[in-house]
Amino acid sequence: MIVGGGIGGGGGNSSPMSEINTTPLVDVMLVLLVIFIITAPLLTHAVKIDLPQATSQPSPEKPDIIDVAIDGAGVIYWNDQTINMDEMNVKLHEVADKEPQPELHIRADKETRYQILAEVMAYAQNAGVQKLGFVSDPTPQ
Repeated sequence: MIVGGGIGGGGGNSSPMSEINTTPLVDVMLVLLVIFIITAPLLTHAVKIDLPQATSQPSPEKPDIIDVAIDGAGVIYWNDQTINMDEMNVKLHEVADKEPQPELHIRADKETRYQILAEVMAYAQNAGVQKLGFVSDPTPQ
């Protein structure tokens, strides 16, 4: 018989073990690292998208601006040149046929009779002018 020999021995020190066993932690971290190394390239190429190519197109031409002014006496000016209604009608038809169509800016004196302004607008509409604007003086009096 063996005297003093007990199973589980260890010298009789019954204090708890204070060191952490890091071997399983290192094993888990290495497995995760291998998984990320393998899957990372697959994630970047997972979706195949055919992107459009960028093309630079020239900006569209700005249309010409035609100033039509009507003074208080009813005289009509086409770009600072005096014209009558018949000449204006011919010029409006020429303008309507241009591409891109010029903008027609109408400036009327505050003393201008509305009948003359309405005739100018009617001629522009009959000629097919689509870009028509009214110019006013924004300064307060």
